[in-house]
Amino acid sequence: MRSLSVGGSAAVLLGLAAAAPPPHKHRAPHYAASQWRADAVKKAFQVSWDGYYKYAFPHDSLRPVTNRYADDRNGWGASAVDAFSTALVMENWDVVDQILEYVPTIDFDNTTTEVSLFETTIRYLGGLVSAYDLITSPFTAHSCKTSDVDAILRQATRLADNLKVAFDTPSGVPDNNLYFNPPRKGGSTTNGIATIGTLVLEWTRLSDLTDDAEYAKLAQKAESYLLRPQPESGEPFPGLLGTNVRLSDGQFVDSNGGWGGGTDSFYEYLIKMYLYDPERFAEYKDRWIAAADSSIKYLVSHPTTRPDLTFLAMWQGKELRFFSEHLACFNGGNFILGGLTLNEPAYTDFGLALVDGCHATYTATATGIGPEIFAWQDARQPLNATNNPPAPADHAGFYNASGFWITNGNYVLRPEVIESYYYAYRATGDTKYQEWAWEAFERVNRTCRAGSGYSSIRDVNQPGGGGFHDFQESFWFAEVLKYSYLIHAEDAPWQVKADHTNQFVYNTEAHPIRVAGAWGTAKPWR
Repeated sequence: MRSLSVGGSAAVLLGLAAAAPPPHKHRAPHYAASQWRADAVKKAFQVSWDGYYKYAFPHDSLRPVTNRYADDRNGWGASAVDAFSTALVMENWDVVDQILEYVPTIDFDNTTTEVSLFETTIRYLGGLVSAYDLITSPFTAHSCKTSDVDAILRQATRLADNLKVAFDTPSGVPDNNLYFNPPRKGGSTTNGIATIGTLVLEWTRLSDLTDDAEYAKLAQKAESYLLRPQPESGEPFPGLLGTNVRLSDGQFVDSNGGWGGGTDSFYEYLIKMYLYDPERFAEYKDRWIAAADSSIKYLVSHPTTRPDLTFLAMWQGKELRFFSEHLACFNGGNFILGGLTLNEPAYTDFGLALVDGCHATYTATATGIGPEIFAWQDARQPLNATNNPPAPADHAGFYNASGFWITNGNYVLRPEVIESYYYAYRATGDTKYQEWAWEAFERVNRTCRAGSGYSSIRDVNQPGGGGFHDFQESFWFAEVLKYSYLIHAEDAPWQVKADHTNQFVYNTEAHPIRVAGAWGTAKPWR
């Protein structure tokens, strides 16, 4: 483990963002709630829930155009569990009671489809643990039957007990692909750093709640191979890793990566674990600092036509690739959270610059919604370099105006841009981020509203979105609607704090998990 100095990166960061000092440097943030906007988001939640409950419940997801359902997450009611924590923070007690009645009936022993350890952890396990944390602390005044509340934790434990087989490998690095009836591994030989490194918050929290160390130990052992990567080629830049690890010995098999899909939430959870418990997870903080500093030093990129925009490149070994994803737009919020947590405004400032870049991907399109994947030509690399091609001829006009071109125009109800607006607002109190979030919500509300709910769309740069995919993702409930609501809602215990009084930390599915120190539940698991 190598702890890097934060101060060195501060000078680099301040040189990158030569803008007016943000409000948080001069005053504590002041938040301005907007009840009518919060209520509008709650209305969209209710529309989405009513359509799901009528046409799809207790299956996983609604197909709103055709009023059918999909069992894309093992048929355990993914949308219901993903909606649980959002219904709680919205204090939508009718929906809370419907989900609370359903949770004890889920049969986590049986499914006919392959089980993803990662997706099941962030959606189901995270959703249940979060609901338990919320109901047993901030919402103790709401009348829930004790037996129903206890069933939430019992079901989380039952699910984790079935998932534990994933870690039964020579190294302890889990197999992400499982089958149930009975639980068994799918026979993978490798796993990715996101699907290894995005388990530790939920599994550690379950140990802390149940006083059973096994869950935490399993996830933390798997994580240890990412904290101390081998061989050296698996860490092409300090703190920045390849993607895939062998299950046999925990060794990296490539050196390709980025802050996008497949790797993203590994970096996200490093600082979030430190926020969860700074005593137990100081090493995670050091690894986040290493990744953040290397990202600033090696990955920062400005488009040739819009040098005012800041993006982070992907990498193949030490060679950069100048494209990014909607998924990667959580990175602004993660840098902001890191800056707040570590008392380092330079990280927060850099996060705000990344937020500005992702905001530009929304304002440039016909729908006002950002694309799934976009690319640009880097202003500092040779323009004839093989890794730095110009925009295709048919995209040149768009690139000249916007600073990026679209390589995949889908929008699948993703939350990451609004998520980063939320962190920017909570860090600064600057109402422009509320305006950006409201504008994004209005555009999504207008474009994606379809039939009995909301649907992913085919092309963000076509009027009306170019048609529907007829699918309402469960994370629409957990993430998009939650962040869209929270940025306009009154302050509350689960809101992100800028003053080191956080009582919750959000998992990658936006389920708020009670931090260990908030109620004395820290345990000495190693």
